[in-house]
Amino acid sequence: MKRGELKVKIFADGADANSIFQFSKLPDVKGFTTNPSLMRQAGVTNYKKFAKEILGIVKSLPVSLEVFADDMDGMYEQAKIISKLAKNVFVKIPIVNSKGESTKEVIASLGKEGIPLNLTAIMNANQVDGLLSYIDADFRIILSVFAGRIADTGCDPCPIVKSTVNMVRNFKKIEVLWASTREVYNVVQAENVGCHIITMPYAFIKKLQLFGKDLNEYSRETAETFFLDARSSGYEI
Repeated sequence: MKRGELKVKIFADGADANSIFQFSKLPDVKGFTTNPSLMRQAGVTNYKKFAKEILGIVKSLPVSLEVFADDMDGMYEQAKIISKLAKNVFVKIPIVNSKGESTKEVIASLGKEGIPLNLTAIMNANQVDGLLSYIDADFRIILSVFAGRIADTGCDPCPIVKSTVNMVRNFKKIEVLWASTREVYNVVQAENVGCHIITMPYAFIKKLQLFGKDLNEYSRETAETFFLDARSSGYEI
């Protein structure tokens, strides 16, 4: 598959402000996602300061920022605050909290208030099916299916993502996102199951330029890399 043939939208996933600035200039990148774990890895210590910084960089494309409370009231209150930071914010709400309790009532309340939501940490189609009766047709929602983590367990994520896409086909304002991307080929899998969006680490987005590359030439370049590295190292036997 060639890069130009892709219909799935590419979002950039991370928490490095400099990288967000660089990728915000790329026409192929249609949005940004982050989460508390990525923020911690990037050394972010002030949530609100970081959020305002990246929203100052990305002013029109959707940016997903996650709540970090674990109780329902806390999630609701944080979501209200985060949603007011900018008009292009999608508030990320995990489908369950750390106790395994469903957040669907919080999701319903926020959706009725017109807050765009990114529902995260989805691992199976039953979670989505149980949510649909709480969602109105005018809710703006992204469903983030953690395909990479599903695959980590030895399960094929494609049927789960495809089932999710099919379940929300009649909801015009719901999009399904392939999350927890593990390799560049996941973009092809996301495309094939009808996913609307895939969010990718910065390094993977850079590798999209390889799509459609001649494999014979790639083989030659690989051998050349081995040769040049060995020569630069001065190896002898």
